[in-house]
Amino acid sequence: MWAYFERLLDSSMFSPHGICLLWEPELIWLHVVADACIAAAYFSIPFALAILVIKRRDLKFGWVYWAFAIFIMACGLTHVLSIYTLWVPAYGIEGLVKAATAVASVFTAAALWPLLPKILTIPSPFELRQVQAALEEEEIKMRDATLLLRQVEDAQRAMRESVIRLTAVVETAVDGVILFDAQNRILLFNPACERLFGYRVDEVINRNVGMLMPGEASTAPDSNATRFATGGEAVGLRKDGSAFPMNLSVGQARQDGELIFVGIVHDLSARKLTEQQLQQAQKMETVGQLSGGIAHDFNNLLTVMIGNAEHLSEQLKARPDLQRFADDICQSGERGAELTQRLLAFSRRQLLQPQPIDCRGLLDSMLKLLKRTLREDIEIRTASGAGKIQAFADRTQLESAVLNLALNAQDAMPAGGHLTLSTELATIDEEYRALHPEVTSGSYALISVTDDGEGMTPDVIERAFEPFFTTKEVGKGSGLGLSMVYGFAKQSDGHVSIYSEQGLGTTVRIYLPRADAGRSLADALESEEAAPRGYETILIAEDDPFVRSSAIRRVEALGYRVVAAVNGKEALQVLRTDPSIDMLFTDIVMPGGMSGWELAEQARRLRPGLPVLFTSGYALETLVEQGRAHAQSVVLTKPYRKVELARRIRDAFAAVAVTS
Repeated sequence: MWAYFERLLDSSMFSPHGICLLWEPELIWLHVVADACIAAAYFSIPFALAILVIKRRDLKFGWVYWAFAIFIMACGLTHVLSIYTLWVPAYGIEGLVKAATAVASVFTAAALWPLLPKILTIPSPFELRQVQAALEEEEIKMRDATLLLRQVEDAQRAMRESVIRLTAVVETAVDGVILFDAQNRILLFNPACERLFGYRVDEVINRNVGMLMPGEASTAPDSNATRFATGGEAVGLRKDGSAFPMNLSVGQARQDGELIFVGIVHDLSARKLTEQQLQQAQKMETVGQLSGGIAHDFNNLLTVMIGNAEHLSEQLKARPDLQRFADDICQSGERGAELTQRLLAFSRRQLLQPQPIDCRGLLDSMLKLLKRTLREDIEIRTASGAGKIQAFADRTQLESAVLNLALNAQDAMPAGGHLTLSTELATIDEEYRALHPEVTSGSYALISVTDDGEGMTPDVIERAFEPFFTTKEVGKGSGLGLSMVYGFAKQSDGHVSIYSEQGLGTTVRIYLPRADAGRSLADALESEEAAPRGYETILIAEDDPFVRSSAIRRVEALGYRVVAAVNGKEALQVLRTDPSIDMLFTDIVMPGGMSGWELAEQARRLRPGLPVLFTSGYALETLVEQGRAHAQSVVLTKPYRKVELARRIRDAFAAVAVTS
């Protein structure tokens, strides 16, 4: 092999290339300059390729550039050797260089052809411009999409905020809001509806809206649903079965192509009660005006009759048999005058002389009179509240009113009993005024007359103040006693109320303006602000719906959580299922075969140590005497003020704490 290279590199036998050109300078230098330029150009190309590859790391097929650079470098070297062989016949070296160049060129060509399809995939500048334009268009679309997405997000946020605001309005609305579909299925039931109808929201969702109305609800709920969707005044049905008047405002809309209805339910119970109270007040006012006019005219007739009877009696002194008839006429006229005086009292046309009256002293002074007047089987006693109790009224008329009430109480106790005369300071607040709109709220001097007789039915209580209305036998009562008391209280800017239960007795309360009225309102406001509050859960058992709703509002206003029941049976069921109950607040007299006292005993068997607050229209002493309560019981006497309610609730909790 070495001998072959020695022979190949041996140039002693050859002549330089210039001899072939006859050493013509023009030809020699033409070849030299041309080959030198070609070689210089060839040598510069690899450097450019090297700089390109080094700077552009992202170029594909970088090794091809290096192979091409070697090939070009070899081509340049062959042209240098062509210049060299003009004077030196180194044809062996030139051949080797050409052979290397051939290898490099073949390798580069062989590598280039397979890469050609890939190289052809490299986009042209036109294609790059198209791609760039497409990218710019896509970028614009992306910006538009981003803007649209932002607008959608803003719209969704605004919708969420609108839904939150609407939900807050619906949740806190005083009136009930019900949403139901065309199939009458309830879709929304706000907290006001829960309080109004007594159902929890999970108990009514997807049920027929007709269940909230009485009558045909059990047999034809769709007919009730149609009436519900019609709107206007209607009657609602609570969970406990009680009905109440309501006003419906119903609107409709479409949601996803489906018809939906929105009902606004407004409780008319308070308004209906106010209307009844106003109608009763107007009726009493009308009867008062009529009876006053009759009494005025009848007094004129009685004046003539009594005067003539007296004159006739004087003229018939010689005829005693005839004079007796004249005296009878005169006495009958005087009895008629007494009746007309009571009619005038009812119509508030009598002449009053109001003055400050010590109510405690007045009752004490009447005690002797009543003991002489009433039967011996009637035990009379007095009771007074703390503090100075002064009324501003006509003393004579007040004594007459108390006497009338005592006589009525005696008639209600044919077998004997107890009569209690009591006085205290009382406040008529807005809650009581809501039930009696004709009364002015404020502080009053209160005189109560309580018996444990037969009691009255609700129908009798409603008509008790009407002139000539009586439940007594013919000839045993004129029916003007209570009407006179009513007229006297109204003319004195006061109020009179009756609380009665059959078999338990009756309490009549006369509210009269206080003589020290200047501080009464301030005292009342101060007491309201000082009312103790709490956070416990109280179970209220009360059968009267108006009294129950009033009690719930007042107890909740003091910070307590309230659960309500309409009778003793329901109250016991609540106690069994709700361990959060902290106190029982119950009326003593309730229908359904279970009194409040019996309810309390069974409740304490279920929950030993449970605080119990009783409420009744009678004082604790009266209930204890009749065996309806223990002397240690905590009793709140109806009607009561908010501050009295607050204090008695805390008293009931304190009583259990002391006992334990």
